[in-house]
Amino acid sequence: MADVIKMPKMSDTMTEGVLAKWHKKVGDKVKSGDVLAEVETDKATMDMESYWDGVLLYVGIEEGTAVPVDAIMAVIGKEGEDYKAALEAEQSGSQESASPKSESKDEAPKAEDKKEEAAPAQGGSLSEEELAAKGVTVIRMPLLSDTMTEGVIAEWHKKVGDKVKDDDVLADVETDKATMEVMGYATGTLLHIGVEKGQAAKVNGIIAIVGPEGTDVSGILAGGSAPAPKAETAEAPKEEKQATTADASASAPVAESASDSRVKASPLAKKIAKDKGIDLAQVAGSAEGGRIIKKDIENFKPSAAPAKTESASAPVAEKAAAAAPVIPTFVGEVKYTEQPVSQMRKVIAKRLAESLFTAPHFYLTVSIDMDNAMAARTAINAVAPVKVSFNDIVIKAVAVALKKHPAVNSSWGGDKIRFNEHTNIGVAMAVEDGLLVPVVRFADGKSLSHISAEVKDFGGKAKAKKLQPADWEGSTFTVSNLGMFGIDEFTSIINSPDGAILSVGAIQQVPVVKNGAVVPGNVMKLTLGCDHRVVDGATGAQFLQTLKGLLEEPIRLLA
Repeated sequence: MADVIKMPKMSDTMTEGVLAKWHKKVGDKVKSGDVLAEVETDKATMDMESYWDGVLLYVGIEEGTAVPVDAIMAVIGKEGEDYKAALEAEQSGSQESASPKSESKDEAPKAEDKKEEAAPAQGGSLSEEELAAKGVTVIRMPLLSDTMTEGVIAEWHKKVGDKVKDDDVLADVETDKATMEVMGYATGTLLHIGVEKGQAAKVNGIIAIVGPEGTDVSGILAGGSAPAPKAETAEAPKEEKQATTADASASAPVAESASDSRVKASPLAKKIAKDKGIDLAQVAGSAEGGRIIKKDIENFKPSAAPAKTESASAPVAEKAAAAAPVIPTFVGEVKYTEQPVSQMRKVIAKRLAESLFTAPHFYLTVSIDMDNAMAARTAINAVAPVKVSFNDIVIKAVAVALKKHPAVNSSWGGDKIRFNEHTNIGVAMAVEDGLLVPVVRFADGKSLSHISAEVKDFGGKAKAKKLQPADWEGSTFTVSNLGMFGIDEFTSIINSPDGAILSVGAIQQVPVVKNGAVVPGNVMKLTLGCDHRVVDGATGAQFLQTLKGLLEEPIRLLA
């Protein structure tokens, strides 16, 4: 009988894999141990071997496609064998294993969809486009900033029954960033106000309706505050977009005339006037109440302004011109690129968010005198078969210190705490797609040369994406070193389920006090991040004291 091959779970954090490359094609003979394909997991690209002999009868996943763990990938069987029965049996078995709860969830949205479909019927037989054709305009809460989700009506400038023109300001809306004017861009009678002064309305919620006097709007109101149809958005005047942009950027005080009274002008008129350098106090408004609109700015001629206005505003304008600096105009281009989130980045985001938001972090920092460590490293590298780095010395010192402070070498298990007696040190390594943490096992018992060779080997495998699950699983403590990038001091998020993580900064040449005198010194800062559920402040401080002593007298590492 044909064998169905599924996406294997290649690491403890893997939920899906990307089929990077097929090494066999349909019709090829396959032996047990042959590499069928390369699979990109969240941490590495790994070979997937066959455990069967036969012919590759079916391939269900194309290269570059991501599928969840246990998804059907291929079928191997005898040449000419009918594999479809096995494939169908596997697929039907997967469907039957789906829980009843998920089915009920699937049915629930359908029922909700039916309710949503029924809602427009309650709201009346006419859509908003059809109502607009009859002169009725539904005014909704506009999106006045990129972060706005709702707006508060600060003031209504019109009441039900008032006549409205398309350039009239209907209301002032308080957003999360500023208070802005909302224009209806409609002519007629204000038939309905949906949100009282001081109340909030969601973006796209109905705040008012304008139309011919006496129009029945009950059918519209029954439809609730559903988002406006795309057609209505597409037909919105170009001026509306410009006005919204002007509103969003206009957080400065409203322009004032020479007599300090408020100039009545539409937001679009204000923006055009500002761009053209026109003083609104010199412009005569043609709208109701002397309000200045777009056409007044476009038709404005400085020579046509009243003599009194010019003479009154001249000193003010001269003072403003003298005080205001001339800012050159620079036109830039908004550009960006987007790319899908890689498997590794997905898991990094998930694991670190879980760690930061579930484990109560606290941090302790200590300064280390590295003069003796620098001298010891020079002496060791003169005879060692492998060059030893300062990071290797830190790893060895951490492992030795953890043996003396098992509470730091622990992890939270919910209803129990695990105190590890072995020291497996995770070493954070930056790679192209993110971060990998291979583990130096039993580091306290290994020499500095052994640790150095192991870390270098992990580094090469990490860059080539050849690390195996056994390389990154089972850490009890993690070391993250950004000193080689010149970072003086930083904090790290704990690599769950570890109870602590050490952040290693750069060695800095700074003045230090020794024997009462200020002399040149080499100082490195270490920051210990602790999970307060398992490590207390005093416990972390004692661990750092021990670690400080080991690094400042590295001969103790060889004892």
